[in-house]
Amino acid sequence: MSFSVAPFLIMAVSLVLILVGAWILLRQKWLWQWIKGSLGLAVVGLAVYLVLVALNLYSFHELTEETPVATVSFRAIGDQSYIATVTRNDGSTEDFRLNGDQWQLDARIVKWKTPFSLLGLKPGYQLDRIQGRYFALEDERSKERTLYSLSRDPLGMDIWRQAREGWSFLVDARYGSAAYLPMADGAIFEVTVPPSGGLIGRPLNGSAQQAVAGWQ
Repeated sequence: MSFSVAPFLIMAVSLVLILVGAWILLRQKWLWQWIKGSLGLAVVGLAVYLVLVALNLYSFHELTEETPVATVSFRAIGDQSYIATVTRNDGSTEDFRLNGDQWQLDARIVKWKTPFSLLGLKPGYQLDRIQGRYFALEDERSKERTLYSLSRDPLGMDIWRQAREGWSFLVDARYGSAAYLPMADGAIFEVTVPPSGGLIGRPLNGSAQQAVAGWQ
């Protein structure tokens, strides 16, 4: 089942729960009223929670066999300083000034818990951040570090962070990080996410291949 179907299913369940909760709250008689009122409020609260989760899940993208998530290209603007252009799958681009010798891209990964995984729901990913680092330890300690968020301020509840803190019954969360790769003028890399969740960066042109070969 496609990852994009999950928010629709959760939204549908939450709407049914809202109707059930409203029906319970509108019925009458005292002890019964109190019990039903509490139950109705709990049902409505659960429904609101599911709506917030569904809204947040729209910011994730389906993770298939090995999903390309972005390409990253570099233009040198000074000594150990580059403009990194991140191009997402939807064609949108963003430029970031990275300092250092190497770069790394991180993503948030969510995987459905049982029994939801048994429905065939696929995991999802969301680009999280890009950063640069220096190869020399002395430079890493003394020179300016650069790190940028790639998140797009999604709606609803932060289901990934909630899962990392152990508060989600829907999904498990993990970080996916590409290995540090060298920055070089004119280099272009493709970043993919395999089912295991760890990101893979691959050189796409001669400048990138030459840079990688020089670090090995």
